[in-house]
Amino acid sequence: MTAAMAMSSSLSSLRISAGASAVASTCSSPQTASGGNADNAAALANPSPRCNLSSSLSCCKGSVFAGKRKGLEAGIVRAERRVQVQGLSVRCQGRFIPAEWRHLYEGVEKLGPDVWNNTYYPKAEEHINKEKKWFVVDASDMVLGRLASNIAVCIRGKNLPTYTPSIDMGAYVVVVNAEKVKVTGRKNLQKIYRRHSGRPGGMKEETFQALQQRLPERIIEHAVRGMLPKGRLGRRLFTHLKVYKGAEHPHEAQQPQPLKITDKKCLAIASKQ
Repeated sequence: MTAAMAMSSSLSSLRISAGASAVASTCSSPQTASGGNADNAAALANPSPRCNLSSSLSCCKGSVFAGKRKGLEAGIVRAERRVQVQGLSVRCQGRFIPAEWRHLYEGVEKLGPDVWNNTYYPKAEEHINKEKKWFVVDASDMVLGRLASNIAVCIRGKNLPTYTPSIDMGAYVVVVNAEKVKVTGRKNLQKIYRRHSGRPGGMKEETFQALQQRLPERIIEHAVRGMLPKGRLGRRLFTHLKVYKGAEHPHEAQQPQPLKITDKKCLAIASKQ
């Protein structure tokens, strides 16, 4: 117990001496006086021993003497210091740069603003759902995978210069004639769609051909959903996809524009069929 008390008293004495030295170094710096005259500068140059302990400790907390700060970050510390010197109260508020780091900041203000570290991030008013564009695409004789990839890119917003991975920047896509989508090879018989009811033995399997006859919208929805991010952003993006059987859709009020398919292979296969 006595050893712990002795150690605490020694540490406190070290902190007090460190605070006094920090006050002396701060008072001797000409930048600590804001708006003073020659007398104030002379008073700061020869600090009086009447500086109280509370002001020294507060100055030590706000100065670079705090040992946890390292590197160049230790050179710029925002502090508010009050020093009592010969009955004169001097208040300093602002950025304090120690003398040993001051040469690193000479001429920085002449370089102008930093134009390389301005990272763009879209604001809330730049991705409002009511202002998003609407596109319509005809799935007749289109290859399923290539059509789904183009739809996913449009919904995700990857074709825009303002694309941001964590923000919904894409558009709405309406797909018509979903029952006329095509697959290559023998996938119409070999491709299997599985779903589970959640109960034991509730697995159900269905081929592409059977699902296309029963519920053709689910085929395109399943393909596009697998190309969207997994999580709440992907679930919200999936609501921007509207798939319908037949050539009619109830989104004429949004005035959707035809979606340009950039995949040349998809267009070539569609033209052959």
